[in-house]
Amino acid sequence: MPPSTISSINLLPEHEKREIYRRVIPPELLDRFHLSPYLVDKEGNSLLKLKCSPGSPDAEMSLFHKAGFPDPILYGHLTDTMNGQIHVLLYILNDPDSPRFDVDRMPDGRPTRFGVLCRNLEAEQAAMEYGLAPGQVRRGLRLLSAAIASFEVFVQSLGHDIYFVEPLYYHNAVIFERYGFAYQQGRRLMERIQAGFSEGGDLLPLLDNSTPFRRPEAAHSIRLRSWAIHDGILGEPFTNVTMYKHVGKHAGVNTCGEVAW
Repeated sequence: MPPSTISSINLLPEHEKREIYRRVIPPELLDRFHLSPYLVDKEGNSLLKLKCSPGSPDAEMSLFHKAGFPDPILYGHLTDTMNGQIHVLLYILNDPDSPRFDVDRMPDGRPTRFGVLCRNLEAEQAAMEYGLAPGQVRRGLRLLSAAIASFEVFVQSLGHDIYFVEPLYYHNAVIFERYGFAYQQGRRLMERIQAGFSEGGDLLPLLDNSTPFRRPEAAHSIRLRSWAIHDGILGEPFTNVTMYKHVGKHAGVNTCGEVAW
């Protein structure tokens, strides 16, 4: 039987696991950075790092544009749901030619875990001023459409027609909406946020410049709303939001109207 879950892929020999997980990588990414389809450089160094131990329901993949670079151009963390569907816990595309902002670590090197454990406020403010959204250490590559197309090929190759994602931030959920995802849970929270930032909403008075992340103009910007939410404006973390997408279909969900990025 061909593998249908992350767990079953992880039981395969290393070269077979590598070949299957390679399907997640969009060809456009290889073209952009002139990478070999074998994902090795001219010196024979592997540019694809996998963490997918036999018996584990998790797989982490990191693709680098050159050996020794600190950040991958693609990072993915996949797992199995309870009923064997594919669940994306994290998916990141980094532009290695853009400036790096250390929002993922404190000045002493301690990890922030995306601001859950602690926050590097100076780095976060610099990232926001540069135009990044919460959680971004570098600018993105604007290849999400190609990435979703490749991921759906990967999902179909495992015999599935639906998959799940976990948006870590408000702006992630909005982006996923625009690419055709619907909510398994969290839609009420998204609608509550929209109401809170709309005329007469309870979140508007909290955009009072009390911190650099709570600017009045955030009401009209998905990115700046996300910074305000990351800053705690909801009074609770942005959690328990799970989305799903049927392969090749668009759900047509829109919880934020015509608010600009």
